[in-house]
Amino acid sequence: MQTSRNNPLCTASGTAPPTAMAGGTAPRADAVWDLVTVPARQGLEAVDILRRGPGEPVGPVLHDNGCDTLGFLVPAGTAAAWDMPGSTCTGTNGRGARLAPQPPVEGSDWLLPPGDAALPTDPAVLRHALGEAARLIEAADSRR
Repeated sequence: MQTSRNNPLCTASGTAPPTAMAGGTAPRADAVWDLVTVPARQGLEAVDILRRGPGEPVGPVLHDNGCDTLGFLVPAGTAAAWDMPGSTCTGTNGRGARLAPQPPVEGSDWLLPPGDAALPTDPAVLRHALGEAARLIEAADSRR
């Protein structure tokens, strides 16, 4: 498994569901996704930002109750260039779990299941939403 940075946050160990990119086609059973993991608060803000936006839809999202993190499924290969502070992107090097109704990581659950969001989240769009979410959280915390 490939991880873009050493991160104390929980990450899915060696698992990521499959993907499809071009033309909105259905996910292929033999493809894999990488997993961007962020703190739950920032991730939930980012999901709201992505769902309200006019652009690309948000893909499947995992919630890990035990570590209070969210995992966004992104296209395979994203981990090689991911450098967003406060997050980690785990690549599976072709060893990802297959897309299924059950979460691929024990102790996790789908916030947005694959049936509702079949395509991966665009990494550039996710990076923008995570940055905006971090700024919103910082602004809210500074007003307390």
